[in-house]
Amino acid sequence: MNNTSVKISIQTQDFNLQDEVDLLEQDNAVDGAVVTFTGRVRNKNEGLTVSGLYLEHYSGMTEKSLAKIIAQAQQRWQIGRVSVIHRIGQLAIGDQIVFVGVTSMHRQDAFAAAEFIMDYLKVQAPFWKKELTEQGEKWLDAKQSDNKQAQQWNN
Repeated sequence: MNNTSVKISIQTQDFNLQDEVDLLEQDNAVDGAVVTFTGRVRNKNEGLTVSGLYLEHYSGMTEKSLAKIIAQAQQRWQIGRVSVIHRIGQLAIGDQIVFVGVTSMHRQDAFAAAEFIMDYLKVQAPFWKKELTEQGEKWLDAKQSDNKQAQQWNN
């Protein structure tokens, strides 16, 4: 990984958080900030008990969408390395779903870029989630709050 490398991975297998941080930091004496976000499957949503989650994506298009989001972040902030991992398939409560890691010389750019990438991933990347709840299975629609959160970056 060079100092401005980008890693995008859509995968069924779990990831090791420490391994991902190590990749961002390896041979990287330029960047003083490493910001990461890890999303996990929770056991409640919209008042229902959730027992699991199933994720699908549009292969090829998903990776292009994520690359475009990362490119936008690189244009807005001075960032170094970026890593985005998103899992697909059947996931259990507590499983890791998504990882976003960003390095930068300074923390402000790393924090802002990581948040931007996550906000836009939620509303622009073609992922579909099906929740397994106490009332059966249901496909989730995009949340209004996610759209509102992504819109803040347009100001």
